Amino acid sequence: MTATAADRFNIMIVGQGGRLQHEALLFAASLREMSPGFAGRLIVAEPQPGPRWDDDPRMDDTFRAALTELGAEVVGFESHAFGSSYPYGNKIEGLVTLPADEPFVFFDTDTLVTGDLAAMPFDFNRPAASMRREGTWPVEELYWPGHTAVWKSLYDKFGLDFASSLDLSQPEDHWERYLYFNAGWFFGADPVAFHRRFLDWAVAVRDDAPPELVIQPLDPWLDQVVLPLVIHSFGGGRPGPDLSGLDGDVTCHYRVLPLFYARESDRAVQVMEAVTAPNRIKKHLKGHEAFKRMIYQGRGQKVRAMFDRDALPRREAQIRNQIKAAGYWVR
Repeated sequence: MTATAADRFNIMIVGQGGRLQHEALLFAASLREMSPGFAGRLIVAEPQPGPRWDDDPRMDDTFRAALTELGAEVVGFESHAFGSSYPYGNKIEGLVTLPADEPFVFFDTDTLVTGDLAAMPFDFNRPAASMRREGTWPVEELYWPGHTAVWKSLYDKFGLDFASSLDLSQPEDHWERYLYFNAGWFFGADPVAFHRRFLDWAVAVRDDAPPELVIQPLDPWLDQVVLPLVIHSFGGGRPGPDLSGLDGDVTCHYRVLPLFYARESDRAVQVMEAVTAPNRIKKHLKGHEAFKRMIYQGRGQKVRAMFDRDALPRREAQIRNQIKAAGYWVR
């Protein structure tokens, strides 16, 4: 099942009180502006109050109404396994809000649509996820067994073929040899099946990890540890060049606005500032400190002037430290 511009698929993001409700509104506004041919449903999965949450996680009514005006559907879900202890679990448990047997794409809420998402050639029978990642997990420790042993133990736990997941062009025990994604976007053919497996396996790794993981941290990396296993189990893998527009000229996972202004393209910045300019969007976004300072007070452009996009520091931490030293960091 390969998607063309005429094919229909649904999109899910997470909507939650605080920063995420602002990001959800920005995502919805950029989707409608930049991808008017998108014919599927935009579902904003909203966690509901319950024993897994310390505070009410729902969005404000004003944001819920603004999202609805943009054509989004806010659908609540219950948190049975995660919640306050691991908010990243929302992307796992929230998949339950999507209709069965309809192709889906999940995006982290801190994503800006910058091009025609409806025209992306998704092959939903071969799921994939974002390759915009660093070698953050597993963490190399003095007495650890190595990348191969750690990853193989996970494939063995769920009866998966480890060898077929490897990128043999990469050296033995180099992190890029192993299937590892950023969970900022992923897609599949059936969200019900994907949700069930993702949730079951994430809980299994959290509660009963293989011995090889005994010194490995799983917070905040649990979703990125389990996602490759789920994608591999459904016959998926690394995305091909035809999907390079994701994390390219079609979508931008900006994460935090100071980093966005420091390193993203001129095109992405132009889209960001155009989409956030109308008063019906601005009146909501300016209530959050990061949006107010970075976009509406112009500090983002000051951050942008600090960096050469063709010669950025190699590590994200270096970029963060320079922004913080200049007094412009906010999130």
